[in-house]
Amino acid sequence: MTLHHVVVGVDGSLVSVRALDRAAEEAARRGATLRVVYAVPDRDEAGPILASAASRVRERHPAVPVETRAVEDGAVRALARESADAVLTVVGTRGLGELAGRVCGAVSSRLAAQARGPLMVVRGERPYDDHRDVLLGPATDTDTEAARYALDEAESRGVRLRVLYGPVARFAMAGTQGQHPGVEVGNRTVRTAPAQALVDATRDASVVVIGSRRPGGRHSGHLSPVAHTLLHHSHCPVVLVPMG
Repeated sequence: MTLHHVVVGVDGSLVSVRALDRAAEEAARRGATLRVVYAVPDRDEAGPILASAASRVRERHPAVPVETRAVEDGAVRALARESADAVLTVVGTRGLGELAGRVCGAVSSRLAAQARGPLMVVRGERPYDDHRDVLLGPATDTDTEAARYALDEAESRGVRLRVLYGPVARFAMAGTQGQHPGVEVGNRTVRTAPAQALVDATRDASVVVIGSRRPGGRHSGHLSPVAHTLLHHSHCPVVLVPMG
């Protein structure tokens, strides 16, 4: 089993092609294998879609190892299970509107709440590598996983990390920022309407990172209002990092 890999869900739609392209970029940046997953009732249906996806990745990123996997299961269950040992799971959306396609439609709040590892929901129309800031927040003072992930992202991209603090005092950065001394961090405190403030801030971000409740926890199965708003209105890709 490949332990260092990025997972992407496909279904043959144009929306999933965008997710595939972004996942391939993420795998290339991380030096990881790309695992392409198609959840179908009958595995015999998956061959052409998976072959096309693999061919596209190899043409654009010949150095990225590609695995394909047909799964006889629902898309949400399959991708949630695959996310357990992936460095990142990627799915797509249609522009700034509703989630679309069989895989992408299943991504809604169910997959976002059930993913066992970092989940990227691809939004926005900007090029992948545009050197914009990584955006983090707002969350609680125990959300060290999201803070660590955002700092890693900023460091690997060579960009600044912008932190949007919510009404609750937050100390997650204190224990993690020291491990990334080369990352410039800019802070901003939002007293009201944190969800809208975060959406507005995504206009100038390469990716936004936010914590989400880990599956099996007391509040698992439900997304926060901020996370829900981002999934539907963010201007850049959203990464949800399971916490606590």
